[in-house]
Amino acid sequence: MESWVLYALLSAGFAGLVAVSAKIGLANISGDLALGIRTGVIFILVAFNTVLGRHYVEADKLSGREWGFLVFSGAATMLSWLFYYRAVKLGPVSGVALIDKSSVLITLLLSFLVLGEPLSWRVAVGGALIVGGFLVLTLK
Repeated sequence: MESWVLYALLSAGFAGLVAVSAKIGLANISGDLALGIRTGVIFILVAFNTVLGRHYVEADKLSGREWGFLVFSGAATMLSWLFYYRAVKLGPVSGVALIDKSSVLITLLLSFLVLGEPLSWRVAVGGALIVGGFLVLTLK
């Protein structure tokens, strides 16, 4: 198994834990406070990882354009999490997670249009299956 596949599987596993643990933690507080707590923990852990792994030495390799896209990515992440936590607070985790994961389809589309990644038949079939599963689970 390629290392990126293992990392992606670990990412999916931890992402699955996020929604359920967040719903439990949101019992008596707003999604905004929960997001603040979560983000604080993430900041501390990411800073620790960056310092411990000496990854900060790579910062001088970034161009202004790359800095801009990383800043934009951070802002998009914040907005995604803000709306995610508000949705989890108000709705069923299973429904929120399902809708949130439809972002895979947006990512696929952008990877073709913006990054020029190839559209293989496997990706097309996989995307169609995701759409089909989404429709089966959301239509009443």
